Amino acid sequence: MKNILLTNDDGYDAKGIRELHKALKERFKDANIWVIAPHLQKSACSHSITLHHPLRLKKHEKDIYSLHDGTPSDCVYVGLSKLFDGKIDLVISGVNHGANLGEDISYSGTCAGAMEAVLRGVPALASSLYYENDSIEKYSYNLACKITCDIAARILEFPPKLGEREFLNLNIPACSKADFKGLKVAKTGKRNYDTKLDIRIDPRGGEYIWLGEPDVVATLENDDCDITLITKNFATLSPVKVDMCAHASIDELGLWARGINE
Repeated sequence: MKNILLTNDDGYDAKGIRELHKALKERFKDANIWVIAPHLQKSACSHSITLHHPLRLKKHEKDIYSLHDGTPSDCVYVGLSKLFDGKIDLVISGVNHGANLGEDISYSGTCAGAMEAVLRGVPALASSLYYENDSIEKYSYNLACKITCDIAARILEFPPKLGEREFLNLNIPACSKADFKGLKVAKTGKRNYDTKLDIRIDPRGGEYIWLGEPDVVATLENDDCDITLITKNFATLSPVKVDMCAHASIDELGLWARGINE
């Protein structure tokens, strides 16, 4: 019997994780499928864990838990270390409300949940829904849940040959089945982070800053990258590694650093 753990960064009662939980239970009727997710919205929290205040795990249903003040990384940490004693076959983080493309991965709490899993030796998949305007209301999470379930089944039956501490990052467009172009394995692109920043005034006359969401734009036109493909109604699947060392720069940096000790 397979054991699957779900988390996200939108909160345990977000539509994406609820819909995916339901779809997985229908697809894998003999599997145990649990949810441990943040009690509240934790988007863009990256790979943060909570060290300086207590966390409280609350059970809402037989297989649904929330972690008060917890991040997605906390949720996976707690699930694998305590609640399920390392008996999880696959961790899925999502379906996220919004895409995680290119450098979004470094900000993403969704991807961080998958990252925490592979740090602990458990295969992981991050799943996110890309939408424009009202397309998410029009098409909902049906296509995203189906593709996520298909990939989960493939992982469990035929595990991909990934490197150590690598996970899969999936992005699905919110579109009709007729407009969907299929799944492509893609490299991550480079984003043009034209982030919106507003200076506003509160009712007491104090100034505050409101950060807006960046547009989904690739810095260079590249038909092979996830950012470009998602806007053409392809789903994209990218391998992501935890190791952030710039290995190709090690030798050059060594030559540069010689003068420091001379």
